[in-house]
Amino acid sequence: MGNKGLDYTALVIAVIGAVNWGLIGLFRMDLVAMLFGQLSWISRIVYILVGICGIYMLTFFGRVRSGRQD
Repeated sequence: MGNKGLDYTALVIAVIGAVNWGLIGLFRMDLVAMLFGQLSWISRIVYILVGICGIYMLTFFGRVRSGRQD
């Protein structure tokens, strides 16, 4: 039950990453790079967080398969 906040945070960050990839694919517009600079240290941190959250989201599959409701 204590992971709900972490789950929602990871979900929001993963959705932001997905929207950014959609913008890159559709319009060749990298929103993260536009906001923080091309591969600046802040951009790299954002990309790392999106990657970590995406990996964390894989745990949702295990929870759905086990039928666990947190």
